[in-house]
Amino acid sequence: MNDPHRGRGAATFTAGQDPGCDDAGLLRRIGRGDDDAMAAFYAEHGRVVFAQVLLVTGERSLTEEIVQDTMLAVWRGAGAFRGASSVRSWVIAIARRQTRDRLRGRRLRVVDDAFLADQPDSGPGPEVMALDRAELAEVMGAIRQLGLAHREVLGLAFGSGLSLSEVAAVLELPVGTVKTRLTAARTALNGILEQKGRNR
Repeated sequence: MNDPHRGRGAATFTAGQDPGCDDAGLLRRIGRGDDDAMAAFYAEHGRVVFAQVLLVTGERSLTEEIVQDTMLAVWRGAGAFRGASSVRSWVIAIARRQTRDRLRGRRLRVVDDAFLADQPDSGPGPEVMALDRAELAEVMGAIRQLGLAHREVLGLAFGSGLSLSEVAAVLELPVGTVKTRLTAARTALNGILEQKGRNR
């Protein structure tokens, strides 16, 4: 591929050194066929996309296929990105559509959401205090008991680094609905953990 960045160590730059290495810059380079930029993009976003898809599918092999399809869609559609949203929310929205297409007509399985237990949170709340007190196994069990909508909104809000407005855009819901769903998910998780605590 004829790319001006290739052959000059483009993959070793950091975002502070080269404006072509920020997310939007990576997409511009991917649009020009830059393999190094695609590798850097995957390194930056692949883990979060994988975690979010696994949250919905519960199947590791299927999740890997969907992430591959998502990154292929990024490769093919990078030139169409116009900056109307953050790159992170754009790629997660692509992954969500890929997941929905794959799962259409299939019954969703309950997923192992263990990765949520060690994801960074965006601020203190009842679920954070509960997580501080709970054993890891209890947290995993509690998350498994949540419905898909609650697991998905928790993953997006606390595991992906998206703002509430970006979460709303990904879920194609009003921000108010996302806030309501997130509050319900946090309350449900906290309630499950408190019940487990009382039953010890």
